[in-house]
Amino acid sequence: MSIPRTAPRTPQRPSRRFRMVRVILALILREMSTTYGRSPGGYVWAILQPVGIILILAIGFSLLLRAPSLGTSFLLFYASALLPLRMFQDMSVNVGAAVSFNRALMEYPRVTVMDAVLARATLVILTQVVVAAVIFTGIYLIEDIPETVDLLPIVTAFALAAFLGFGFGMFNCYATVSFPVWKTLWNVLTRPLILISGVFFLYEDLPRTIQDLLWFNPLLHISGIARQGFYSIYQPGYISITLIVGVALAPMFFGTLLLFRFGRSMLYK
Repeated sequence: MSIPRTAPRTPQRPSRRFRMVRVILALILREMSTTYGRSPGGYVWAILQPVGIILILAIGFSLLLRAPSLGTSFLLFYASALLPLRMFQDMSVNVGAAVSFNRALMEYPRVTVMDAVLARATLVILTQVVVAAVIFTGIYLIEDIPETVDLLPIVTAFALAAFLGFGFGMFNCYATVSFPVWKTLWNVLTRPLILISGVFFLYEDLPRTIQDLLWFNPLLHISGIARQGFYSIYQPGYISITLIVGVALAPMFFGTLLLFRFGRSMLYK
């Protein structure tokens, strides 16, 4: 009596979504080792750099002013607006360099442009959240600040900063490869942002004509939302989340469209 043979089972291929998650995780690990190095020093520098800027601002302005525009801590006042700004800047730059940095890996068909973009965006969010948590915790412990923290506006501000940076990063991702001069131009255009995004001042303290001009800067709205979470007495009336989202969606739409249309051909430029 012969035993019927059963056909060997073919191994099931992992779903496309699961493959994408594995590729993104692998890219994140690669980004971590190349961006911050294999030693803790790279991560320490990610914290020390914004700390140095905040300390310089706090010491400099404390010599000129008796107190910041809100509260009594110069460190908290400047950090509350500077760290969301850094989230935007790091997101727009790092996502913008996703294709040029991972060009060799994207020769493999399983690694797509969106894999590289999402990996870089995830790493920026994780890094900046950790940096912000360490810095704010240190400020509250060192200066013994009595202010009550409202996490919802703070999380909203950082999420909107990341979304805005991702929107511009998607466009930069195409522009930096197609037009190499764009990287330098973007650095020049974004350098004055620290002066006009509410790091040094409150929107309400500005003259009306300057308010009307700077109102269209979405980062000024983000700094107002963030400070609303750190200062319970501060209730900004100029905030427009619609403006922030609208400004983010425009470059995100065109950047995504251009990447899907020319993504593979960009690898050979």
